Amino acid sequence: MKTIVHFLRQESAGGFFLAAAAALAMVWANSSWGGLYQELLALKISVAVGDYALSKTLLHWVNDGLMAVFFMLVGIEIKREVMAGELNDMRKATLPAFGALGGMAVPAAVYALFNWQSPQNLAGWAIPSATDIAFSLGVLSLLGTRVPVSLKVFLLALAVLDDLGAIVVIAIFYTTDLSTLSLALAGIGLVGLLALNRAGVRRIAPYVLVGAFMWVCVLKSGVHATLAGVAVGLILPRPSPSQEIEHSLHPWIVFGILPLFALANAGVPLSGVGLDALLHPVTLGTALGLFLGKQAGVVAFSWMAIKLRLGDVPTGATWMQFYGVAVLTGIGFTMSLFVGTLAFADDNHLNATRLGVLLGSFASALAGYLILRFAKSGRSQHLA
Repeated sequence: MKTIVHFLRQESAGGFFLAAAAALAMVWANSSWGGLYQELLALKISVAVGDYALSKTLLHWVNDGLMAVFFMLVGIEIKREVMAGELNDMRKATLPAFGALGGMAVPAAVYALFNWQSPQNLAGWAIPSATDIAFSLGVLSLLGTRVPVSLKVFLLALAVLDDLGAIVVIAIFYTTDLSTLSLALAGIGLVGLLALNRAGVRRIAPYVLVGAFMWVCVLKSGVHATLAGVAVGLILPRPSPSQEIEHSLHPWIVFGILPLFALANAGVPLSGVGLDALLHPVTLGTALGLFLGKQAGVVAFSWMAIKLRLGDVPTGATWMQFYGVAVLTGIGFTMSLFVGTLAFADDNHLNATRLGVLLGSFASALAGYLILRFAKSGRSQHLA
């Protein structure tokens, strides 16, 4: 329980850093310095070892490089929850699993509904299916003891499963032309990581070296490079060194990497943005998928699990409080923006995605906060 409380506190505080970074990106992108913002993101940075060089823009280094470190932490967190956390018991995991399933399927359907007549837009179907742990827990932290701890743990477990679902979606649907040689080399790296684990190696350095090799191979393979980070996180032995890496990296990711990602991806130029931009199918599908689809999917599927007696209800929670937390799952932000960068390459679709993510996430945060702020507790209202 101490580990969960510590995790919740860091994620909650990180939500405010994310919000500040997103606000800074919006102000910067729409100021007289907006040109500098775009030029910095397009700046080419190269890393060379002998005759081999890897050259990417600053934006790609953030999205492909730093986010791989974030996904490694996601892999570690998933493994921790499965082995010793809220997902280590089928009964405890069922309710957030049902909620996560509904929270991914219904928003995707809402997005598809708005974009069905535009096949080129359908690549973004998974954008509104994510939940941002830091942002959503940050909003919950503003409410203090008004929200039962059981609901905070439910939201954490659901968001972790959301991340797992996003990883599967990225692996299956967001890959480009595959390089057989690079995939084979990445496979060798994966076998190397497994061998280190089986051999009982507990030092961090060997995993980092093999993981870096695997990341480069995956980057060149056509599969998104962040999946290499997930693989490293899942393979790292517990409790050490994965626990050591988690404790060391978590503050850097929450207060550094994720805000930097928000700064690089949330800057939407608003000049010329009018009713047509707000009514763009991608904008509408994303915003309403997050705000309406997430809450509808989480509530409906969770209600089904409870009525079928497949999962335990959150202790001390009322339906109104549960609904408020379901609304908060519509804060997609980090993962939604990330999937958007995989789905679209042109500025028109990317700006529509960013606008939709910002609108849907802000509406979910505000509505979820107000619902939980004024929701009343009472034994007669408890979930059953």
